[in-house]
Amino acid sequence: MKIELINLPKITDPRGNLTFAEALDMVPFDIKRAYWVYDVPGGESRGGHAHKRLRQFVVAVSGSFHVTLDNGYERETVLLNHPYQGLLIDVDTWRTLDDFSSGAVCLVLASEHYDENDYIYEYDDFLAYVNGKVDNKK
Repeated sequence: MKIELINLPKITDPRGNLTFAEALDMVPFDIKRAYWVYDVPGGESRGGHAHKRLRQFVVAVSGSFHVTLDNGYERETVLLNHPYQGLLIDVDTWRTLDDFSSGAVCLVLASEHYDENDYIYEYDDFLAYVNGKVDNKK
């Protein structure tokens, strides 16, 4: 599985640092939706789903958390803990976010508007979906 961490510009200044992300440049898609997750209680997980069309760019703008990615064949966990670095999550990838530090804020930039029909919520359904795509390519 290819994990794609993208370093964003980091402008340092004694008054505080600044980082930015631009669509179709650092973020390799047009951003249609942005949301953030915060105040996650200790021991809780977020995510636990996959998308058929939506791509995401995930940034730990404060604190840290782990992102586990699974393409149906391989699974890998990435620690996000730098506000100047984002993780690109492609379609057909199961994702789970956990181990949030106190005060962590997760920013998600999404390639599509919210569409309930784009989600796969059950892991067994996800496996059937990705295996069906592989079988159809043969």
